[in-house]
Amino acid sequence: MKNKNNTLALAEFIARFQLQPPGNYPPSRNLRQAAVLIPIICHQTPTVLLTRRASSLRKHAGQVAFPGGSADPGDDSLIATALREAQEEVSIPSNAVRILGQLPPVDSNSGFQVTPIIGLLDSGTSFHASRDEVSEIFEIPLHQALTLASYTPLQIQRNAKTLRVYFSWYQSHMVWGMTAQILYRLGEQIHH
Repeated sequence: MKNKNNTLALAEFIARFQLQPPGNYPPSRNLRQAAVLIPIICHQTPTVLLTRRASSLRKHAGQVAFPGGSADPGDDSLIATALREAQEEVSIPSNAVRILGQLPPVDSNSGFQVTPIIGLLDSGTSFHASRDEVSEIFEIPLHQALTLASYTPLQIQRNAKTLRVYFSWYQSHMVWGMTAQILYRLGEQIHH
């Protein structure tokens, strides 16, 4: 799975993603639709683009996230939702994204069924944060983002239910919650 430089080879990632079925996860309980884009940048050592949400936002302020949001009535699909939100939040042109596929939906704490859409971007793609929504854009090496040992599970109680939450650190960034859960699930699928 790794080449001699200890990096996840992009061609191998793509093949494993397309050939390995996703894990058997419980069906989503939420009805409101949302989508996020998992932008994989095709550098020599591939990376995943993440954002830090603006501290002024009502929900999930300051958290590390993928570009994304709720579906609009005018969106033709959840892929269109993810691409529209990525354009709005970090100026990724829709035509610059090669859609690889999607993961099963994840329930958010805010009542959304969030579908992760995986897209490939050329290494020359430029990004610009919408300051209303994003305070920072950064990248994590793909091999680190998908290494299951990078994540620490924590059991928490919420509404009389025990939930497993994952945490991971990259430099000064704590990746946790739904973002970590999505990356962990993708890592499980790739390493299966």
